[in-house]
Amino acid sequence: MAKPRIGVYPGTFDPITNGHLDIIQRATRVVDKLIIAVAINVGKGPLFSLDERVALVRDDVAAMKTNHGAVIEVRPFDNLLMHFAMECGARVIIRGLRAVSDFEYEFQMAGMNSRINPEVETVFLMASERCQFISSRFVKEIGLLGGDISSFVSPRVRERLQERWDSIRSTAAES
Repeated sequence: MAKPRIGVYPGTFDPITNGHLDIIQRATRVVDKLIIAVAINVGKGPLFSLDERVALVRDDVAAMKTNHGAVIEVRPFDNLLMHFAMECGARVIIRGLRAVSDFEYEFQMAGMNSRINPEVETVFLMASERCQFISSRFVKEIGLLGGDISSFVSPRVRERLQERWDSIRSTAAES
């Protein structure tokens, strides 16, 4: 019996978008078990805490319909991706590409990861046409400025973003 193919899809997911969900759905066709690795990444100054991001990803993934039989797990991580992959027994890193501009960074990262652990392959999945322009950064900016983000994130994420922005605005008004 063949060992299950385990993949890791890492990211900050601040917040998880429909673009991320598209990659997750499609990655389940490539692996038997997909671990969505939510990075602590304080350098990006996330809007949500690590625990909040893990919960949002778990909520959105629980609502997904996968027809491919893959198991999906969501875990936080705060170490080197290759070390995390080894801890999980993963042999595949899943990375989504939206545009050519993503490729250079991802290509360099895949090369570095390969030097750290040549047993782990990086698989690039191109974003679906309807998701190519979606980024967490744009979602946050559009939503904060009052734009409609309902086609970019799930209703639950939209609600949590609105709650966060309301909290920020009320704190700023009190100052």
